[in-house]
Amino acid sequence: MFKFKTFATTITAVLMLSAGAAQAELKIAVLDTQRAIFETESVKSRLETVNQELQKDQEEAQGLQSKIQAAQEKLQKDADVMSDEDKRRSAKDIEDMQLDLQFLVNKLQKEVKDRREDLMRDMVPKIDAVLKDLIELEGYDLIAERSSFHYVNPKHDITRRVTEKLNEKAAR
Repeated sequence: MFKFKTFATTITAVLMLSAGAAQAELKIAVLDTQRAIFETESVKSRLETVNQELQKDQEEAQGLQSKIQAAQEKLQKDADVMSDEDKRRSAKDIEDMQLDLQFLVNKLQKEVKDRREDLMRDMVPKIDAVLKDLIELEGYDLIAERSSFHYVNPKHDITRRVTEKLNEKAAR
């Protein structure tokens, strides 16, 4: 009997303490980290540079795609008057160009992926510093990634503020 009474008293105390804690309001914010990073001026500038550096390969891929399309149209148009050997050669040429195009597209995709990873790796310490400052300044109890939720009241979204702070730090 005594043990049950002690147990009940302990449970009651725990419940009373947790009820008080539950009434305390948590300060919660959400952040779209990628959007905050990619909207900064420094990242926009770096992305513009990357686009310029990759422009030649992109144009080459577009030109190759046009050549493939033209060769396919020619093969369809002239197939009735072409010999079987010419048809095979033309089909082989198209296939070779498609392989070249696929290689070029894969190369571009890998380059974009690598550059994006480099960018994110460079920005992580900066965003961590900004978040640390905001946590100290605003007293946030929780900052969650925006993509984890179906709906968030915009008043809890600090993405724009983080972007502004990143821009301020870059300007210093």
